[in-house]
Amino acid sequence: MTEPDFGDARLNKRLVTLLEQLAAQPTASLPQACGAWKDTKAAYRFLSSEKVTPKGIRDAHYFQTWRRLLFEERLLALTDTTDLDLSSKPQMQGVGPLGATAQQGLKVHSVLLATAQGVPLGLVAQNVWARDPTKTGQSKDWRKRPLEEKESRKWLTALEETEKAVPENRSVVLIGDREADLFPLFAAARRPKTDFLVRAAYDRRVTDEAHTIQAALARAQAAGTLTLSLRSREGKPAREAVLTVRYATVTLLAPAYYKGAYENVTLQAIEAVEAAPPEGEPPLRWILLTSLPVTDFAAACECLRWYGHRWLIEQYHRVLKSGCRIEELQLQTAARLEVALALYCLVAWRLLWLTYQARETPDASCERILQPHQWQALYCAVHQTPQPPKKPPSFRQAIRWIAQLGGFLARKGDGEPGVQTLWRGWQRLQDIADTWNLLQPKKTYG
Repeated sequence: MTEPDFGDARLNKRLVTLLEQLAAQPTASLPQACGAWKDTKAAYRFLSSEKVTPKGIRDAHYFQTWRRLLFEERLLALTDTTDLDLSSKPQMQGVGPLGATAQQGLKVHSVLLATAQGVPLGLVAQNVWARDPTKTGQSKDWRKRPLEEKESRKWLTALEETEKAVPENRSVVLIGDREADLFPLFAAARRPKTDFLVRAAYDRRVTDEAHTIQAALARAQAAGTLTLSLRSREGKPAREAVLTVRYATVTLLAPAYYKGAYENVTLQAIEAVEAAPPEGEPPLRWILLTSLPVTDFAAACECLRWYGHRWLIEQYHRVLKSGCRIEELQLQTAARLEVALALYCLVAWRLLWLTYQARETPDASCERILQPHQWQALYCAVHQTPQPPKKPPSFRQAIRWIAQLGGFLARKGDGEPGVQTLWRGWQRLQDIADTWNLLQPKKTYG
């Protein structure tokens, strides 16, 4: 893998400049982030240049992801699909229907690489497409259509592109939600160190007398209990869930509608059920299917913890849409929006990485992410003092202060700040740091 090049030094330089401007003000519009009119015009020229392609920009990010993953032995490839709703721009060319409603926009399928501990390393694949308006809705014979004509082909594409990006000597697990419960994915050829971990959507038929996956798991003895931390979601607070864990080896029967195209597939099934959820809460229940060996309780728990990191890809898409406001960009065509999307994908990853890296390496110096004038301005703004310390604060402390600028209260019981308060604080920090620079006495020489 080599570092990409647009074949034009000016475009290469403009990419770096534009990424710095967008990263400094991720929630701002393109003109606001660029500031001066000449920079805004240069940004629009960059987006419309024939030499600048989404692939070229993403390759710049993939290259940096590849450099980071070389330090990890075990990798999680978190994959999911999101919609870019562009219905408010009826004149935009190149969009398609998003569902049964009148919504128009683009579909985006991303693969985010993370460590086994849940620290995001960056994208390794992203595909963007518009649905054909003449083919909306599923026909009665949709199962009989070739896989290449189905949107579900995206899961196999994600597997293939992940294997291209990850060296063969690294172990990688492709993790997907219930939409990824696809028999061709289970049956697909994989490298020796590539596996998948998917939440089951269907109670598929199996070869033994249990008849189905759920029946096979019901016959298995409980292996133990696992306490898993559940994140806050849809207005519900974060909580601890005590899960009863079972696992079993199952051989899935190939669906008849594939007419002999696939052989039966032997996998491991893992069930985690919450016996005593909080009052008014439905019990958590996961059934996972995996190609990983699950021979004991510890291995089953490891798979459950890894699946618990899957929500990072949802968070990533949320940052891209709510934090970077990609759906609000005033561009005329889907092609230009895709170029902008490739740019903002790097910005969204950086915001996500800052949040989780601060938890992984809290004692590292904040100068890993902040220039001296930035952390000095941050310290003085938070502490209401004109004099910064000589020694820079830690990574974790700086992230918490930035989040405080975005509304994080930093009380004892508040835990670590989330991405939303961080992206608001990051924009405020940029304004504060610029003002700090203007007010500092200039050094003279000679």
